[in-house]
Amino acid sequence: MRRIAILGSTGSVGRATLSVVLRHPDCFKVVAVCARRSADELARQVADYGIPRAVLTDQAALGDPDRLPRADWRTGPDEVIELVADPEVDVVVNAIVGSVGLRATLAALRAGKRLALANKESLVAGGPLVMAAVREGGGELIPIDSEHSAILQCLAGCEPSSVVRLVLTASGGPFRRLSPEQLAKIGPREALRHPTWSMGPKITIDSATLANKALEVIEARFLYDIAYDRIEAVIHPQSVIHSLVELCDGSVLAQLGFPTMEVPILYALSHPDRIPDPALRTFDPVKSSPLTFEQVDPERFPLFALGVRAGEQGGTIPSVYNAANEIAVEAFLSGEVRFLEMADVVAHAVDHVPRRNVGVVDDVLEADAAGRAAARDYISSLRSVAYGPKGMRAAE
Repeated sequence: MRRIAILGSTGSVGRATLSVVLRHPDCFKVVAVCARRSADELARQVADYGIPRAVLTDQAALGDPDRLPRADWRTGPDEVIELVADPEVDVVVNAIVGSVGLRATLAALRAGKRLALANKESLVAGGPLVMAAVREGGGELIPIDSEHSAILQCLAGCEPSSVVRLVLTASGGPFRRLSPEQLAKIGPREALRHPTWSMGPKITIDSATLANKALEVIEARFLYDIAYDRIEAVIHPQSVIHSLVELCDGSVLAQLGFPTMEVPILYALSHPDRIPDPALRTFDPVKSSPLTFEQVDPERFPLFALGVRAGEQGGTIPSVYNAANEIAVEAFLSGEVRFLEMADVVAHAVDHVPRRNVGVVDDVLEADAAGRAAARDYISSLRSVAYGPKGMRAAE
């Protein structure tokens, strides 16, 4: 029986984790859930599933405690750190969105926990710190991303020296065939309609820009200790092949499956074992055909190339990229910038925030703050352009 704490339990990955865990009560038990502001949904989870402990990081979101179901309710970011280090927790699922998940990641690994990681930003912004925490605490770092779960499964039994290349696949989002001129007219409503995955708004926009794939390339660099020139990405619209691993003898291993986050979640919780789950869809190779691949077009996806370059620069630059991208996505969703302008926002921040080495958490947090400030400054400079009647900036 593995006792599980879910950070970000009200988000898409958190809800999927609850679904997986509750189908296997003989293997897993949720002992704590955590959210930022979604007090009502967190309360429903506590009541519906009998979860004994709940944490809201935003104390103001708690409201009237008398309306909450009986449980051990805590508030504040420090309570998250205490939760992940609790001896009563075996596995921490970090599904928090954003760089705020880094401290929880480090605390869980230093406490020797199994960390099932869906928070890309932890490795992107603080990769050297995260890998040091793995070594120091003896914890396990198991990725939940479908792409990195696929690589982990393909590498089982392989010597690291036999790996020639990792190939991450990307759906390409809903706009992979549009011209830059067409992309310039895309609004939030269109961008939030992902063709194959059901995800939260931030991750969905990152998938449409392929910023998420750049983050995954940076993650792969740390997770698998492999150079950037041996990590590639291709567009695979069907989202059936989740990643490929090329070996030195010419063999190429791939992990396939129907696109659902519940498969990598279950594997992260049960690794290295496999647990039967008849609720998950059986793969049909005929119905899934044809399987196609395309190159990543830098004109359609400038945030991908920008993110990979940020990773290659290293130090605090990936943190700046990630922070600026979060601000750019927020600005796009609120109508302050257009689709392609998100790349301009991020490029400005990466170019203007000096690079520093990452030695402690404060290095990451300072770079994060500087990246956000630079992104906001650039967005402010765009406000001199006339706005349309619905708040969207008019075409120049």
